[in-house]
Amino acid sequence: MEMQTYGHGVPSWVDVGTDVDKAKDFYRALFGWDIPDGPPEAGGYSIAFLRGKTVAGVGPQMNPGPPVWSAYVNVDDADAIAEKVTANGGQVVLAPMDVMTAGRMAFFADPAGAVFGIWQAGDHKGAQLVNEPGTFGWSELVTTDMEGAKAFYHAVFGWGAETHGDYTEWKLGDRSIGGGMPKPAEMPAEVPPYWGVYFVVEDTDATVAKVNELGGSLIFGPVDIEPGRFATVADSTGAMFNVLAMKAG
Repeated sequence: MEMQTYGHGVPSWVDVGTDVDKAKDFYRALFGWDIPDGPPEAGGYSIAFLRGKTVAGVGPQMNPGPPVWSAYVNVDDADAIAEKVTANGGQVVLAPMDVMTAGRMAFFADPAGAVFGIWQAGDHKGAQLVNEPGTFGWSELVTTDMEGAKAFYHAVFGWGAETHGDYTEWKLGDRSIGGGMPKPAEMPAEVPPYWGVYFVVEDTDATVAKVNELGGSLIFGPVDIEPGRFATVADSTGAMFNVLAMKAG
């Protein structure tokens, strides 16, 4: 699906902070991305393309700990969101800042500690291709306080929450824009609440085999869920992400 703009409160971009050269080789081979070097003023940050459309970013790691994929929510006013985050018990991780003429970004942690990004679009509107093989398809909160998350994200972004059993869909009006779930009991205690990123694939099992071939690893699955078949994997630098093959029809 091609996208030209994103509404306020809709996830619009994903990127990974990691060993750039190693990650470029991995994702070129896994998803067929074209990842040319970014301009010198971008500080090593590169944009990945699929069929000439922007799909994700690859840049040097800035955070402590393992490399991570981050999801960004499109917003009309980054500074206003920063005020809402702090007013509702969240924390500013990286204060709103301009990224050349591309846009304005910030990172925050929700009250349980899950980190997320926001993007106020300038020249860069977000991913131009989503929800098809090799592109971003979904972001999902794993948290120790789902009820607190519902209140927080409603206050910050206006998200509604529709819960089915243990799973929550974040909604803007009638549109599902992401998911959330309680942290599973079997997940190690040291893993903090986090936002996970999903990429759509044609065949989950084949993708997992390719991940292993390219020096990545399988973390969980593959398993069948209501939308399709998914697995959690890590790339060759250790950055974790999910892959999902949608059911036919």
